This record gives sequence, C-alpha cells and structure tokens, in this order.
Amino acid sequence: MEKTSILGLRTTIYKVSDIAKARDWYAKARDWYAKAFETKAYFDEPYYVGFNIGGYELGLQPEERTKGEKIESVVSYWGVEKIQKVYDRLTSLGATENEKPYNTGGEIMTATLKDPFGNVIGLIYNPYFKLKE
Repeated sequence: MEKTSILGLRTTIYKVSDIAKARDWYAKARDWYAKAFETKAYFDEPYYVGFNIGGYELGLQPEERTKGEKIESVVSYWGVEKIQKVYDRLTSLGATENEKPYNTGGEIMTATLKDPFGNVIGLIYNPYFKLKE
C-alpha cells in the first residue's frame, strides 16, 4: 500500500464563546461535552479543553467572533453503533435537532445536532469503515 503524507484526522475543534471570561459558562461547556461524549477532559485550561474520544481529539477553544449563527461549512462525524440512541441521548442533554438520523445509502446512517453553544455535531453509523492499524 502506498504511504500518504496525510496521517488522518487528529483533532476536531468546537469554538465556544467567553471560555476565559465566565468560569461558570466555561465549566458548563466542559461538563456538557464530558456528559455528551461520556469522558472527562484530559486537558483543562482556560485557553483549551481537550478530550480523547476513541483516540481522536475533541477540543474546545475560545471563539473570537461571538455574534451570529455558526456556519456549517465542515462537519465532523463521530462514529456510533446505535445512532438513534445516541441522537436521543444528546437531545436529552440539551442538543437540538439539525438533521434527524437518516439512511444515506446501504447501511450507512448519519445525523447532525447543534450543541447548546451552536456547534454542529455529526453522528455516523458506518459498518463498512474500519480503522487502519
């Protein structure tokens, strides 16, 4: 197999406003993601919060621009086994519907939600995808 210079996904960043200004808001964002992704942050500072999600980085960074709706130009999809169950759990935690789970072809299903801070979270069930070792 040909070696590529692109090593694969390393980090998905979600921008959150006032991360350094309001400690209570910052704690709320950190705690929401810990519940949503069922893991504690491994790095927790006012300028960055990092979570290890199945070997991939989910990061929270301060957002410089805090007004207006966030643009959905790129969506990272987090792999799940039971998409409807995860979708329902995230909405019960305060995420809002963006795109309900739907079949995109074959057995692949995708969905997107917006976290309480306006970021789009993608979910995907893809039984065909296998991580390379």
